[in-house]
Amino acid sequence: MLFNSLHFLYFFPIIVFIFYSIPNKYRWAVLLLASYYFYMCWRVEYILLIIASTLIDYFTGLKLGAEKRPFKRKLFLSLSLFTNLGLLFTFKYFNFFSESVTIIFNHFNIFHNSITLHVLLPVGISFYTFQTLSYTIDVYRGKKEPERHIGYFALYVSFFPQLVAGPIERSTRLLPQFYKPVTFDYDRVKRGLQLMAWGFFKKVVIADRINPFVEQVYGAPELYSGIVMLFATYMFAFQIYCDFSGYSDIAIGSAGVLGYNLMQNFNRPYYSKSISEFWKRWHISLSTWFKDYLYISIGGNRVSRWRWYFNLFVVFIISGLWHGANWTFIVWGALHGFYLIFSIITQNIRLKIKQLLRLNSMPFLDKLIKVFITFHLVTFSWIFFRARSVSEAIYIISHIFSDLPHMNLSDLYNTFFSKIALLAIVCMETINFIQRKTSIRDWINGQPIIIRWSLYYSILIVIYLFGQFKEQKFIYFQF
Repeated sequence: MLFNSLHFLYFFPIIVFIFYSIPNKYRWAVLLLASYYFYMCWRVEYILLIIASTLIDYFTGLKLGAEKRPFKRKLFLSLSLFTNLGLLFTFKYFNFFSESVTIIFNHFNIFHNSITLHVLLPVGISFYTFQTLSYTIDVYRGKKEPERHIGYFALYVSFFPQLVAGPIERSTRLLPQFYKPVTFDYDRVKRGLQLMAWGFFKKVVIADRINPFVEQVYGAPELYSGIVMLFATYMFAFQIYCDFSGYSDIAIGSAGVLGYNLMQNFNRPYYSKSISEFWKRWHISLSTWFKDYLYISIGGNRVSRWRWYFNLFVVFIISGLWHGANWTFIVWGALHGFYLIFSIITQNIRLKIKQLLRLNSMPFLDKLIKVFITFHLVTFSWIFFRARSVSEAIYIISHIFSDLPHMNLSDLYNTFFSKIALLAIVCMETINFIQRKTSIRDWINGQPIIIRWSLYYSILIVIYLFGQFKEQKFIYFQF
């Protein structure tokens, strides 16, 4: 079921009504059934994967809680890791690795036919796999007591607002909330609905209006000039942000309506002044997951300098692979790893340049330059993320830069790009700029009722009139 579908428009109010109409002690069952139904709307049989992962980690957690011997505890943890990552590898990465091995063998004249599994990628498998793994690891580390209520644990794994595209929640944060009684709170519900409306605006008015343009240009880049490909790349930067942060807003907002708090997943990432800051603002639940469960586990920065660089690079390579079974994602991850390592190595040089240019006395200009450079580094990496292959990404990059001296702006006027989307981006960025210092929602909630409801109706009318309602999937569903 898609958030941006008529199905969800009926489903969500019904669940909210039932949720608040029944006693607290039965609500977990309603949410669990709703979550399973929500997921089965894509493919019924794949619910078995979620149930299998749930049961394995539930019983593993109990065993870890009861077992004191280090060897046995490591054995149970290994069982959870092997099972969950094994399922993820089979459904998401098996064909990729099989084909890659075949290519390598053929290169050395060792002819080998690749084995291919004809299975569909289960929606959201990377998200719920990481979520349930974080529980097992936390229990193993002693940060979380084993969950004994199997219903609450199953709901933690499959909670429908964030099931298929996050945020990737921690058991220490979400599970305790299921034990707390929830009462209907008008202000909380209102704030949840406001955030959902903002998410729908970003998704259907901006991201889905940009999609046809980006799809056509990146689908056949050889048909377009450098200026059009460059513009499509900029637009993809906004498309993926609006698509994914829009999903997160709807997820966090819908959970808020039901009385549960999910972690913030985006914090105006394109205002970042460095790549390091970007990853503290973009897909926060994933970047903190890798930091907590991988980066620190392999030594983090508590090692020699070169080993530290290696750790950073490995984490970003795996992060790229997490996003998809394609070399484009691996290159994208490697590029961000290179950015971060390069920024650490050149830190002193950049400080000297900053002093030489006297940017310390011009803080606004200093921030502007940093934001500009960071945004363009990130946008450049999106080319690999969006292209269908590494060779196609290289083609796009080479033609964008080779055509730069001869770019003809009239080519842009002849494209079919939506001017409404461009205006919507300007509106969104204006709001993002204001929200650096002031919360728009707090400002709205402080206005008289006539102004508040006028604004509510205005955004609903804008979404209705200018939104694209073709049930376009969210980009991160493929991950």
